[in-house]
Amino acid sequence: MSETSQNNTDNQEIDLSQISKKVGNFFEGISTSIFRGILFLKRNILWIGILFLLGAGIGFYLDKKTKSLDHQLIVCPNFGSTDYLYAKIELINSKIEDNDTVFLRDVVGIKDSKKFKKIQIQPILDIYKFIEDKDKNFELLKLMAEDGDIKKIVTENLTSKNYPFHLITFKTTKEVTDAKTIQPLLNYLNNTDYYTLIQKQFMNNIKTKMVENDSIISQINGFLNAFSSTTNGSAKSDKLVYYNENSQLNDVIKTKNDLISEQGTHRIELVNLDKVIKDNSVTLNIKNTDTINGKLKFILPLLFIVLYAVGGYFKSYYRRQLAKMNS
Repeated sequence: MSETSQNNTDNQEIDLSQISKKVGNFFEGISTSIFRGILFLKRNILWIGILFLLGAGIGFYLDKKTKSLDHQLIVCPNFGSTDYLYAKIELINSKIEDNDTVFLRDVVGIKDSKKFKKIQIQPILDIYKFIEDKDKNFELLKLMAEDGDIKKIVTENLTSKNYPFHLITFKTTKEVTDAKTIQPLLNYLNNTDYYTLIQKQFMNNIKTKMVENDSIISQINGFLNAFSSTTNGSAKSDKLVYYNENSQLNDVIKTKNDLISEQGTHRIELVNLDKVIKDNSVTLNIKNTDTINGKLKFILPLLFIVLYAVGGYFKSYYRRQLAKMNS
């Protein structure tokens, strides 16, 4: 029993000694590699400096010459034209991917079409605008939320396309202007016979409604003026209590206030409905700094030095292996 215990103890001491030796060799190897790296830098400091300056110079030139700019356009598709808008943007993007500059130039109207790289559209998620003054939308959202995750419902395609505002983004390699890029794009999107006809009828309906509302407001004002004259007259002042107790007068005043508020809403609608695809905000020439854009001045020097170091390592490795074979 004691002899077996002694053997186990000796084996454990041997294992610990081997582990300690391997750990020591590992750190020794790291130390040797670091020292070799220092010697490599010392021997090749001139070439490393040249490569660093060369990479920085090329990087500065490429960063200045090859720009990547982002542009944003917030639009509001009116008269149920959301699907039409998305289809048009997808068509333009497919033409960009096919490098169909003739379509972009002659159909869309963008003269410098070669600078376009990508265009896409996505809804601006605003659930409050979705249900604002829209009881049907609110009830629909509650019904859908009962059977699913509300976050998923808010972002899914069926719901998101019904948001009022949508963001169009596109990328170019050169700076663009509103007159030469945005306006031709908007003219192309608004060039639709069907939705233009819907717009015309919709605007006529609003104007007709506003004329009728003004007529009703004028009649209410006439009634209120007549009532004021009656109550202020001494001959019929005995009916003052009767009119104060008549709830119909309050209803008339409330109707007038509602009509005035409705007229204000219609005036804003006329401003927002002057286009099928209404542009609300335009932001141009945003410098794109994603991935390596604008960073080549830092990346290329490091890349050149790393490649030079890797090449030196393989060269040294090849010589060592060749010396072993020859010996």
